[in-house]
Amino acid sequence: MKGLFTENKNDLRIKGNIYVTLILSLTLVMFLYSVSRIAFFLFNTAFFPDMTWSRMLLIMGGGLRFDLAATLYSNSLFVLLLIVPLALRFKSFYQKLVFWVFVVFNSIAMAVNSADIIYYRFTLRRTTLSVLDQFENETNMGSLFFQFIIDYWYVFLFFVALVAILVVGARKLIRYEGPQLKKPIAFYGFGLLGFLLSIGLFIGGARGGFRESTRPITLSNAAVYATEPKDVNIVLNTPFALMRTAKANVIQKVNYFTNEEELNKVFSPLRLPDTSRAFTKKNVVVIILESFSKEFVGAYHPDKINHPGYTPFLDSLISVSHAFQYSMANGRKSIDAMPSVIASIPSIEVPFVLSHFSGNKINSLPNLLREKGYYSAFFHGAPNGSMGFDAFARQSGFNDYFGKDEYNHNEDFDGIWGIWDEKFMQYFAQKINTFQQPFYANLFTLSSHHPYQLPEEYENTFKGGPRLVHRTIEYTDMALKKFFATAATMPWFKNTLFVLTADHASAEIAHPEYNTAWGYFSIPIIFYEPSESKGSFQNQLIQQVDIMPTVLSQLGYDRPYVSFGRDIFNPREVPFAFTYLNNQYQFFQGNYLLQFDGSKSSALFDFKSDVFLKKNLLPALPDTVNNMETKLKAFIQQYNNRMVDDNLTREGSQMKLARPKQ
Repeated sequence: MKGLFTENKNDLRIKGNIYVTLILSLTLVMFLYSVSRIAFFLFNTAFFPDMTWSRMLLIMGGGLRFDLAATLYSNSLFVLLLIVPLALRFKSFYQKLVFWVFVVFNSIAMAVNSADIIYYRFTLRRTTLSVLDQFENETNMGSLFFQFIIDYWYVFLFFVALVAILVVGARKLIRYEGPQLKKPIAFYGFGLLGFLLSIGLFIGGARGGFRESTRPITLSNAAVYATEPKDVNIVLNTPFALMRTAKANVIQKVNYFTNEEELNKVFSPLRLPDTSRAFTKKNVVVIILESFSKEFVGAYHPDKINHPGYTPFLDSLISVSHAFQYSMANGRKSIDAMPSVIASIPSIEVPFVLSHFSGNKINSLPNLLREKGYYSAFFHGAPNGSMGFDAFARQSGFNDYFGKDEYNHNEDFDGIWGIWDEKFMQYFAQKINTFQQPFYANLFTLSSHHPYQLPEEYENTFKGGPRLVHRTIEYTDMALKKFFATAATMPWFKNTLFVLTADHASAEIAHPEYNTAWGYFSIPIIFYEPSESKGSFQNQLIQQVDIMPTVLSQLGYDRPYVSFGRDIFNPREVPFAFTYLNNQYQFFQGNYLLQFDGSKSSALFDFKSDVFLKKNLLPALPDTVNNMETKLKAFIQQYNNRMVDDNLTREGSQMKLARPKQ
């Protein structure tokens, strides 16, 4: 076999190497994206009057992450043509094909990116695919296009310059020479290896990272590099925004009600609190437990023999807390829970953070409590950037974020998701003990996530149940007990309102009643105050989006804000819950669950007595259907229209009116 793979070392060179050509070509595109980002800012400086060098450096550095993803997405065919291990690549006609694929696809990307330099000032956001719906009924697109070029000739010239650089660069770069490995086995062997390696690097670059816990980056991740919320529009590029929203459902305005006054009478998310109450500066601690289904919590199930629980500490805490038999998550993903719990924004069709409107200004507990002098911090033991939590935390107005990077003890890393709950909860308790009161702190746990591992020292401690998740539920419950034992010794403890909930129900279902349209969303929601000696367990319906308005009401917050939930302790507010499942809106009120497809109701169930939802009551109870459908339509219209109009805060309408005329 000697000499099978060996070549003349003079034949192995960098100049003209096909992989060097690939790297340099993509680097050229990345450079043009950075130039475009600077141009975007310079042509829109009126919208960023307080820009500083430090902010701009953060933006430029963070933007590279989104530029890389956009470059790889738009050059996927170009990359494939170059790395496929075939000798055909070195033919003259093939290189011309590669040249034109590179120039055409990147010219299109530069065109939409340049167009947004102007279009941004009309929308104040990067263009997403919703723009197609916005102009689908226009019959004069041709004339509008040419008018755009005439009116904004300087941007058109900028685009022409980018294409010129692209063409000149491509002519110099895409001129790779023949195979450097002459022996067939060496050529195809190393070619296949290079192909596989390139595919791996491509996937990691397009996703935004190689960690198992990293989701493909989306628009909301830009908030990590935005000191001010509006900066996300400079961080992003338009090709990325278009491609990342290509498969996302577009929230559109609806007009079930043509009269705004009538709409607001049925349902209005603009809350006007009681201003006669004095504000109480209690600390607020919200704990979001990963995948903690209500099914796992024994306190919700009197029949302990057939339905044992796995949360002895949580059961004891519920006995001195305010808890509710019918408590619902507003989504099925962790990314659904963040906006629901922290900002009272549910998920409709698509998670808020993945929607085209993820850059909207929002009310949230951290930014509303900041008005009252609160410091706020978000804690999640995963690697920073996981699930995009750090980005949403920044968007929500948290002062600080504490993740695995800040914890800085890698020996407590579970090897997949982050720091074990027991360790990180103790860190959480000790860290908030250093905060000046009043503070708002939010913890998101992770150990009860698949693959449901336990620390080595606890492998034989927890017996669990029929599902593997039950052991990790017991473990996190134990960690929670130790957290409260530590917190109880600290000076801030008795002056604190604790809220405990789950991000969503677990996919691990042991009891068939939870394998239902209501069971998929059943989670605990618990309000605990150490200063109170008694609790209550109410046969009432609540949801995650109720947490923000309830907390603010308990504190006596006295300014208007937007919330899609209610104050659960206000007897004048009718309990309801909202979820979205299988392309159906689900609306809970009283004993009933209404399912609605956007045009008509499809089913009505008494979900409390008919737990398996066998009997459709739609034809039998027309008045109930009409009442619930009317309120649901008002809820959807308020949500969709406010989302599209960027009107999710008390200042929303005024902000729109204040935009400069173009």
